[in-house]
This record gives sequence, C-alpha cells and structure tokens, in this order.
Amino acid sequence: MASTVTVLDDPVAGVQLAALRDERTTPEHFRHHARRLGSMLALRAVADLPAERGTVRTPLGDAPAIGPGRTIVAVPVLRAGLGLLGGVHDVLPTALVGMIGLERDAETFQARRYYFKVPPLDGAWVLVLEPMLATGGSAADAVQALDAEGAEQVTVLSVVGTQQGIDRVTSQNPGVRVVIGAIDPQLDDNRYIVPGLGDFGDRLFGTPH
Repeated sequence: MASTVTVLDDPVAGVQLAALRDERTTPEHFRHHARRLGSMLALRAVADLPAERGTVRTPLGDAPAIGPGRTIVAVPVLRAGLGLLGGVHDVLPTALVGMIGLERDAETFQARRYYFKVPPLDGAWVLVLEPMLATGGSAADAVQALDAEGAEQVTVLSVVGTQQGIDRVTSQNPGVRVVIGAIDPQLDDNRYIVPGLGDFGDRLFGTPH
C-alpha cells in the first residue's frame, strides 16, 4: 500500500492555520484554533473509515445508525500533540488514547523516546498527533512503534511540515498516511520550520520561547 499525503487547502482550515501562525495569537486563542484544526484533520483522516451499521431507538421507533467499523486510537506525541487531542475527540468521541513521549537532542536534533503507552492496537486505525513535521524524525519513530503493535492503518496529523519531514516519514513507513495543514519551504539552522509558527508546545501552553 502506497503512502498518501493530503493537504487541507480549504478556506475554513486556512482560517485556523492563519490564527496559529500569527505571532499575536495568545495561548488561550492558540489552543482554541489548534482544537478546531485538530477536528478538521481528524475528519479528513477517517473519511474512508469502514462503517458499522445498526439501529437506534428514537421516541417514535427504530432508526438506522452508522458508526466507526474499527477501533480508533489517538496518540499525541508529547507535549505538543495534546493541542490536537480535544479536536479529535470532538468529532470522534469514542477514540481511545495512547501517549508517546519524544524529545529532541539539542545538538544532534535526533528524537529520543522516553515514554510509550498505548491501548491494544491490533486492527485499529491510529491517528498520530504531531503538529510540527520538521525533520520527520519524531513522527517516523512514532509510526514505526505503532506499526509494531499491530495497527491496521496509521495516519499522521500535522499542522505544518516540510517536504523533507514528510518524505522521511513516508519513506521509512510505507502505507502511512499524512494529513497536514500546510507544507512550508524550509528549515532553519536549528531545524525549525520557516515560516512555520514558532514552537507549537510553547505557544500552546504559554511557556517561554
């Protein structure tokens, strides 16, 4: 199965992305727009999710009902990925949650995994919440770990990334999907996305840059 990359280029997603990029956006409003964009990314990621059909009892009789035909698991990459989790649950309230803790070495820029806890993934559709897809190292590591746990489909949800980061994730993990808000042109010497939006976690939680 070939990897696929989907960019949300519609105006509604664009409103949220513009607010997240804006340096004047406060942490309170940053969290609001991150949550909304998280919902949009999640909806696109499960657009072809197999369905399970049933019925529900209304006050006047039975009505057909439809729901997810697979277990959905959202896995934020700590800490920035938490900013998208609320939006995922807004549209996929039954999604289970796992956590992956990854931190970047300031000198080598390589990701180190320090925490990994997920529910059973056999046959599940997994959404990796990694807002910034810069070099792609953290996301690639996360996808490999989740594939090893038996996930049927893994999709990386990102706000902003680079082609370099996307290529690393997809080349190391055939079949992975990427749903992203925008692809920016380059990285600076510190491996930050340019123009990007700054440090997503710092802006989300209001910590010093």
